[in-house]
Amino acid sequence: MREKDFVAGEYSGPFLDGKVTYRSPSNIALVKYWGKKEHQVPANPSVSFTLDTSATTTTLSYTKLAAPGKDFSFELLFEGKPKPDFKPKIHTFFSRIAPYMPFLKSYHFVIETSNSFPHSSGIASSASGMSALALCLMHLEKELQPGMDEIYFKTKASFLARLGSGSAARSITGPLMQWGQHQDTEGSSDLYAITYPHKIHEVFEGYQDTILLVDKGQKQVSSTVGHNLMHGHPFAEQRFKQAHDNLSELRRVFAEGDLPKFIEIVESEALTLHAMMMSSLPYFMLMKPNTLHIINKIWEFRAATKLHVCFTLDAGANVHVLYPASEKELILQFIKDELIVYCENGQYLCDQIGKGAVAL
Repeated sequence: MREKDFVAGEYSGPFLDGKVTYRSPSNIALVKYWGKKEHQVPANPSVSFTLDTSATTTTLSYTKLAAPGKDFSFELLFEGKPKPDFKPKIHTFFSRIAPYMPFLKSYHFVIETSNSFPHSSGIASSASGMSALALCLMHLEKELQPGMDEIYFKTKASFLARLGSGSAARSITGPLMQWGQHQDTEGSSDLYAITYPHKIHEVFEGYQDTILLVDKGQKQVSSTVGHNLMHGHPFAEQRFKQAHDNLSELRRVFAEGDLPKFIEIVESEALTLHAMMMSSLPYFMLMKPNTLHIINKIWEFRAATKLHVCFTLDAGANVHVLYPASEKELILQFIKDELIVYCENGQYLCDQIGKGAVAL
């Protein structure tokens, strides 16, 4: 689909008051997106596991105004309390999506949102939060356009979510999502994410993600600033090519269940992401000493046991420990025995690969 396909046509349904709730998961990228162009377009394609229990639940109440307003009318409650510092981001999001949803200024919205995971815990709350809000808005648009089909509904939801937070494009469905145009993936697009269209080996069913909360503090550099530092980065073009090559190689890896190669690619992608941060100007480092302790412990344990445990990192200090469901018992015991000591207040979250957002 092209950008113009998401511009709404004439609305045939009645403008009614109502309420809708969606629960949308976060996701963890395996091939990382780092660097973006104008309009939230990624500089390279990415692929991610959709998570299951790490999710945002958003309720959107909407009331028809007597006449369209000059600006957007909304209230925001986070975990039951007003959250004024979130409002500018929602206003920016509404401004970006207004050309595709012309009804926005005809309603007053109350947005009530909460997370299943603690704030600043290394879970991409912008991905789950923006995708949940995009789905709620799509529910309203479907009431105004009753003939809308499910494929268009989810594709436009991903397109809209991307305009709030790039990675949110990958949180609409699951279990494996790809965002960004790639020559070996038919139907791939920079404008929205697609469900990974190639064969996925059964070893990846129920794949586990234990998230180790190394540092729950505010990141010293925002993701937006980090992405922008890829403009003019001396290694940017090589990095973008690496992401394309890794995505091509993963097609075979996913089909055959080649876990050693999967581990190699996933860990390399995580370390490359942080290498790009450390070689930017200005440069910065988001890993902490305990991040490195955990990585070394995982490497030692994997070498000693031959179990298929690996790590990945987002743009932060916390560690996602990935492993197949068939090895869960032994690896989870290792995590409890050897890795929890490096977590802030011993905190960690257990999650697994999931199927995507649901209406509640």
